[in-house]
Amino acid sequence: MPNVSVNGITIDDTFAEAFGMRATAIIITAPNRKWARQAAITMTGFATSVIGCGCEAAIDVELPPSATPDGRPGCRVMIFAMGTEELQKQLLNRVGQCVLTSPGSACFAGLEGSLELKLGSALRYFGDGWQISKKIGGRHFWRVPVMDGEFLCEATTGLTKDAVGGGNFFVMAESSAKALDAAEAAVAAIGQVPGAIVPFPGGIARSGSKIGGKYKGMIASANEAYAPTLRGVVRSELGPHINAVLEIVIDGETNEAVAAAMKAGIKAVIELGPKRGAVRISAGNYGGKLGKFIYSLKDMLP
Repeated sequence: MPNVSVNGITIDDTFAEAFGMRATAIIITAPNRKWARQAAITMTGFATSVIGCGCEAAIDVELPPSATPDGRPGCRVMIFAMGTEELQKQLLNRVGQCVLTSPGSACFAGLEGSLELKLGSALRYFGDGWQISKKIGGRHFWRVPVMDGEFLCEATTGLTKDAVGGGNFFVMAESSAKALDAAEAAVAAIGQVPGAIVPFPGGIARSGSKIGGKYKGMIASANEAYAPTLRGVVRSELGPHINAVLEIVIDGETNEAVAAAMKAGIKAVIELGPKRGAVRISAGNYGGKLGKFIYSLKDMLP
C-alpha cells in the first residue's frame, strides 16, 4: 500500500513496532482531587522510558468518588517494566516514597489477576510493629500509622504479562507550534482510552531515538533522519516542508488497548487538519525484527 492522504495529511505506508512488557496498576485516593492527582503525578515522575528510568508510568484515568474503593477522589496509575523483578522494585519505591508520604493518601489494587505484586504487604514494615492487618470483603489491607492518621494500603495488586510497550506514531508539521498543537490533540484523545498511557512529558517526546550510537555504551541516540536541522547533511526522512517532528509513545495493558489508543490519537490529528496541525504522520520501527507487536498505520485510520 502506498502512502495515502486523509484530510490533506499524508499517512506513511509504515508501521509501529512494540514490545511485550510487564505491567501493574494501583488506585490512589485522597481527601480531594488535588491531592489524589498530586500523589499520582509525583509517583510517576522520571518514568518516561525503561532505557534510563527503569520503568514507564503515567496516570491512566482520574476516578470520581463513586468509582474508588473508599469513596474518595482518585487516580488509576499504570506502571510498565521489562521484567517482574524490576516492576516490583519500582512499585514499592514509588508508592513508599511518593504515595505513603502524600497527605491523606490511600492505595488500592488497580489490576486484578492470578499473578500479584507486593504492595502493603511490604510497605507495612514502615509501621515498625504498629501496623494492623485488616480483611474486608475478601480483600486484605494494611493500616500503617502516620502523622496525619493512617495510611490504608491493599496488601497486593495484580500483575499482567500481556502488556505492550512502545506503540507510537510521529506527528510531522511545518512548524513546532503546529506539531505541538497536533500532538496535544492526540494526547487528549488517547487520554479517553482506558488501559493506555503516554509516559513522556505531557505525553509527548521530541527526542525520537534509534538503537545504539557512535559513542561506546549508548543504548539509544538521536534519530538524525528525523531531525530537521540535519536535513541536507544526513540521509533525511523529511521533505523540505517538515520543520518539526514530535513522537507519541503508547504503553497499554493489552495489545487491543495500544491499538485503540493509536487509532484515537491519529484520528484526532487528522481531524485537526494540516492548516492547524500536522501535514504528515509516520511511525518508528526496527524493520519488524525486534518487537512482536506490529501496528500498521493503514489499519489505524478512522
